[in-house]
Amino acid sequence: MSLKKQYLKSKPVCKVTFRLSAEEAKNADEASLVGDFTEWDKQPLTMKKLKSGDFTLTINLETDHEYQFRYLLDGDMWENDWAADAYLPSSIGSEDNSVVRV
Repeated sequence: MSLKKQYLKSKPVCKVTFRLSAEEAKNADEASLVGDFTEWDKQPLTMKKLKSGDFTLTINLETDHEYQFRYLLDGDMWENDWAADAYLPSSIGSEDNSVVRV
């Protein structure tokens, strides 16, 4: 798992690429990115599956914020990004959420 950040000079925006390896995705057929920026369950973002089995997605996030997120695999398994900037306790259940700071 990895997070790649590219800050734009012309706008207060950071292009963040989320990548989940096939091994970390546990051979899932589908992966979605869910978090503060998708209002959690309301608007999940579908990640692109690569030939290698990895999943990737790039989104624009407003700078000077931190966002909690998780990956949803095959619509029913949650996975954190273990290369995240931080982890915070989820308000639901006993799991932590991954955090990206931009």
